[in-house]
Amino acid sequence: MQKRNQAGVAQVHGATATEKTKHYIVYMGEHSHPNEESVINDNHEILASVTGSFDEAKEVALHHYTKSFRGFSAILTQEQAQQLAESDSVVSVFESRTNQLHTTHSWDFLGVNSPYANNQRPVTSSVSDVIVGVIDTGFWPESESFSDTGLGTVPVKFKGECVAGENFTSANCNRKVVGARFYFKGFEAENGPLEDFGGTFFRSARDSDGHGSHTASTIAGAVVSNVSLFGMARGTARGGAPYARLAIYKACWFNLCNDADILSAMDDAINDGVDILSLSFGANPPEPIYFESATSVGAFHAFRKGIVVSSSAGNSFSPKTAANVAPWILTVAASSLDREFDSNIYLGNSQILKGFSLNPLKMETSYGLIAGSDAAVPGVTAKNASFCKDNTLDPAKTKGKIVVCITEVLIDDPRKKAVAVQLGGGVGIILIDPIVKEIGFQSVIPSTLIGQEEAQQLQAYMQAQKNPTARIAPTVTVLNTKPAPKVTVFSSQGPNIITPDIIKPDITAPGLNILAAWSPVSTDDAAGRSVNYNIISGTSMSCPHVSAVAAILKSYRPSWSPAAIKSAIMTTAIVMDNTRKLIGRDPDDTQATPFDYGSGHINPLAALNPGLVYDFDSNDVINFLCSTGARPAQLKNLTGQPTYCPKQTKPSYDFNYPSIGVSNMNGSISVYRTVTYYGTGQTVYVAKVDYPPGVQVTVTPATLKFTKTGEKLSFKIDFKPLKTSDGNFVFGALTWSSGIHKVRSPIALNVLSL
Repeated sequence: MQKRNQAGVAQVHGATATEKTKHYIVYMGEHSHPNEESVINDNHEILASVTGSFDEAKEVALHHYTKSFRGFSAILTQEQAQQLAESDSVVSVFESRTNQLHTTHSWDFLGVNSPYANNQRPVTSSVSDVIVGVIDTGFWPESESFSDTGLGTVPVKFKGECVAGENFTSANCNRKVVGARFYFKGFEAENGPLEDFGGTFFRSARDSDGHGSHTASTIAGAVVSNVSLFGMARGTARGGAPYARLAIYKACWFNLCNDADILSAMDDAINDGVDILSLSFGANPPEPIYFESATSVGAFHAFRKGIVVSSSAGNSFSPKTAANVAPWILTVAASSLDREFDSNIYLGNSQILKGFSLNPLKMETSYGLIAGSDAAVPGVTAKNASFCKDNTLDPAKTKGKIVVCITEVLIDDPRKKAVAVQLGGGVGIILIDPIVKEIGFQSVIPSTLIGQEEAQQLQAYMQAQKNPTARIAPTVTVLNTKPAPKVTVFSSQGPNIITPDIIKPDITAPGLNILAAWSPVSTDDAAGRSVNYNIISGTSMSCPHVSAVAAILKSYRPSWSPAAIKSAIMTTAIVMDNTRKLIGRDPDDTQATPFDYGSGHINPLAALNPGLVYDFDSNDVINFLCSTGARPAQLKNLTGQPTYCPKQTKPSYDFNYPSIGVSNMNGSISVYRTVTYYGTGQTVYVAKVDYPPGVQVTVTPATLKFTKTGEKLSFKIDFKPLKTSDGNFVFGALTWSSGIHKVRSPIALNVLSL
């Protein structure tokens, strides 16, 4: 038997030079230590029990989490990590993973233009008291979007700092960006020194990537008139909550965000006093379990402190890949706007083909066309050349011509294909991609992207002509397109692989071709050009839209819990597009489901007055964790006090969530929910059910009568299957209607047996 020390950890020797080490996070939950020093001292003590000495413990420790929760990250052997995991004072030990970034018309499309027209303040100026923390790549302080004009003094509740660093001083913060910090120890432990990457970076909160400036300005950017990307998407740029404040936490470098750095940023942000946390990154699938994910762990403590955490669902294109799926996180999918960026092709026979691109370049004349497959360099197959990869095209054949290329896989980068064509002397590129045809991109030469139908017409023309020619037109911004919104092709889908009874994602918001502030030193996404505003796509872009709405809601309803704000956003979402049909999903406009968009497309103005909310608190979350098999020792450390599961644990489908999911339905089942009324006077709500195919649904009571605001009423939903669903989910909805408010919850059921 191994001897245990006072920390309750089996004693093992320190790592030898030959033992393989990794970067681990040791998460220990809540703490009652009086100060940071005592937390760090105790962290070193428990760490010394496996390294062999206090000095070695100090050497291997990287981050200490001391403010909002307790833990540390350290370089450990697998054996040392396992020994720490067995300690009664530890909730979980997990490898520090690397997350990836999930990379103004949008606010007009969402219907929130009126409160901010002509630089006027919103209906309530209390939004200026709301502070949104953004964990990302930093921000570009000189951008007009981060001007503090019109803002008063910084709210006294904020305890953060403006940390100086490379090309960055405390003067770079202001009344808009009230704090800025940066974190890199975890990144360097995994990837080596930042200098080894060779690209431009600043060892400070200054943004060298652009992604962080983009997300932050989408949330709370100041009103800036006459903004565009080389004339595209011209208009007024503004955040959804332009009078909210920003606190910047730079934890992402070169498109990568390390778990240990993320957790350190969240530890600071919670303690600093932010109201909202916006996180546009996530782990690659499969999603780690709740307490082996830095985002989930940090968000749990944020939730307990009343902070709304909004996070992107990911860009993985396929089912069962949704990221950041803990029920205390607001998980955001991506959808389109009613706006396109058309870069059409004018063929030599006067035919016009519709293309999509972010192409500011003008062709003065037509050029010859050649398929990449017909321009293969000797030794390269026609198939490989058709993809226009590096060193596959023969300059003798492509010089002075527009090259027609094909997308090989979903993650192909069209910019690299354009560079390959340019190096071969080509003057333009037409890219055939039937899957991601509406996602705008920039390249070094005139470029456009076409779908399958246009590709067939182009190929027919090229085959019919001895010397086919074409001209690629500069991009034209087209508004009021239909149908919109649509769920984007790249947006990660459910079901939730951790707890399938919790429908994920929760909501969708604009994430396709979004214009926002940028870092002028970041040129990769702008085809080598320096720009102050850029257009990019991803759930990274949809997440800050939801964060902004959460900020406005927080200002209107400062006493509301994160769960209530989440419920208001979810239950007021829309599921119809601007043609009054159910929202579809790209690329083929098939009908979307709750696993695509959650409760639907965000409706900001309706969310301000939802009528009813599905609320839950920390105790409800603990009971939910009991249903997932959490151990008493884990729960005690999570909460910092003795915590026990009830003798009869509620199933996870009875968690008071705004959506309703049952993933393993064997026969008839009853599901319970409680709603809280927020209105004036007596009101009656009546239940309406959109029945999932093959399932009978009964709501009891079918009428809810409220007499005063804040009143809570419960109801039961009985599901009786009439047939199995053959291993697939079937979908429906429950809507409570008062004649004024409609409070809608999606339903997802997997009927295994009768």
